[in-house]
Amino acid sequence: MSMKVSDHVLERLRDWGVEYVFAYPGDGINGLLAAWGRADDNPRFIQARHEEMAAFEAVGYAKFSGKVGVCAATSGPGAIHLLNGLYDAKLDHVPVVAIVGQTNRSAMGGSYQQEVDLLSLYKDVASDFVEMVTVPEQLPNVLDRAMRTAMARRTVCAVIIPADVQELDYSPPEHAFKMVPSSLGMPHYAPVPGDEDLSRAAEVLNAGEKVAILVGQGARGARTEVMEVADRLGAGVAKALLGKDALDDDLPYVTGSIGLLGTRPSYELMMDCDTLLVIGSSFPYTQFLPQFGQARAVQIDIDPHMVGMRYPFEVNLVGDARETLTRLLPLLKPAKDRGWRQKIEKDVSRWWEVMERRAAVDADPVNPEYVAHALNDLLPENVIIASDSGSAANWYARHLKLRGAMRGSLSGTLATMGPGVPYVIGAKFAHPDRPAIALVGDGAMQMNGMAELITIHKYWREGQDHRLIIAVLNNQDLNQVTWEMRAMAGAPQFLPSQSIPDVAYADFARSLGLNGLRVEKPEDVRGAWETALGSDKPCVLDFVTDPAVPPVPPHATLDQIEAAATSVLKGDSDRAAMVRQGFKAKVQEFLPGGRHREDRAGAGGGR
Repeated sequence: MSMKVSDHVLERLRDWGVEYVFAYPGDGINGLLAAWGRADDNPRFIQARHEEMAAFEAVGYAKFSGKVGVCAATSGPGAIHLLNGLYDAKLDHVPVVAIVGQTNRSAMGGSYQQEVDLLSLYKDVASDFVEMVTVPEQLPNVLDRAMRTAMARRTVCAVIIPADVQELDYSPPEHAFKMVPSSLGMPHYAPVPGDEDLSRAAEVLNAGEKVAILVGQGARGARTEVMEVADRLGAGVAKALLGKDALDDDLPYVTGSIGLLGTRPSYELMMDCDTLLVIGSSFPYTQFLPQFGQARAVQIDIDPHMVGMRYPFEVNLVGDARETLTRLLPLLKPAKDRGWRQKIEKDVSRWWEVMERRAAVDADPVNPEYVAHALNDLLPENVIIASDSGSAANWYARHLKLRGAMRGSLSGTLATMGPGVPYVIGAKFAHPDRPAIALVGDGAMQMNGMAELITIHKYWREGQDHRLIIAVLNNQDLNQVTWEMRAMAGAPQFLPSQSIPDVAYADFARSLGLNGLRVEKPEDVRGAWETALGSDKPCVLDFVTDPAVPPVPPHATLDQIEAAATSVLKGDSDRAAMVRQGFKAKVQEFLPGGRHREDRAGAGGGR
């Protein structure tokens, strides 16, 4: 039997080491589906419930494996559905390749069923490489370039294959004019800046007396080097949300997340420093960085297109974080005065005390901060955690201490709803021997998480470690937007847009043969986590939480907290008073009034 184009696509993916393709079927990729049958499902076709979820699963797989995530969809609506997940990958700099079908070449331009101009549609999301295959000889070059570009530029690439082309006999490119042969492989490389630039950076950093470091996901492979630089300079280290697992949260000088979802020590670190070093991050919210002119600044990033943004950096170093820091370290002088570091460590210690007290505040019925805080002591050392967007991201950012081999991520830049559950599905395919936890809001769960429980039901038995926990913060409110309305517009909750139904998430999980627990009392929270972590199958924890617990921004004052609490439920003065008094009593120690900004920012976490 002759090899068809569709057969060659799968063979080439295998040659690239692709093990899984997250997808949903449709007649626009019937040729590929038939090839999968002939190839004994190699690479594995992982069936999501929706193309957007397939893309999110590919993103989760790529984030937690370090490999290229591959997803596939049919023509027209299938290709359109992939877009949100693909934009999540593009904005978070994650390598993903999408393979999509298209109508037959003979029907193009004829307003045919499911005919969409996919080259135009994908021109932005796959701006680094998108191509349509019209003859067999274009392969393997198109697929090779998509894989190589996705890896090299950490971005989204797309390959469009019309349905009739999938069925053609494959013939390789010849040694001839206008034929483009190709080869496999992506060699490892670690660019480094020049000696002159390193010397300039060292001069800036050595002159600083109060050095702050901000790390993002680009610093993940340089954990030891970041620690050595921080110790040498007596610096504190803040983390963009996508870099939350780049450095251990239990280090005394690590101030935690930065931004609207960040911590008070990170805010104070940036407000008081005189020198800033940014490593592998394009954190977007300049209002949480030092005032312009306050601090001299150095940036390190592997991507030359990402340097020089967000802040007036004096020196921009283009290079791999680990290799660059290794070359920079011998040029750095030890800090003479350790007072700055001592202040940072004191602030961090106080912050964790405040987090513990905030988690202990009474709520109706369960404080969502306690749900996250109670998990800390129970986290397995090799756990993978995904947070969804929304108020859940606040508690993930502030309460969970990631350390050692623990991994965590969320939709940092697009800040889209819905990736929490598919992220951990992708993570379990990347690491079937590790436990995974998704922390999601009920809005995201209703949007798409419940359907992906079916995907979990379909595949959960395949891994060595069956622990997969979906923790739902069930407050019957689209809570992040509700609090943004209060904080930014001074508006009470608008029930027609914000109120959502109470759903029996645990019951639904049990109906699929998974485990499920509903938790309505704070004294049951820790036991529920322990039960789920000790389970031999995936488990949904339905935590009934209080929507009136405010995600207090790090620069908030008592007046702002009181104003937000007063507007919790218009006309419910008793309820507002409880929130106001409770949080005022618990956080006033750590909120010195008058030292804040009125700047506003979005809910994303940045790179």
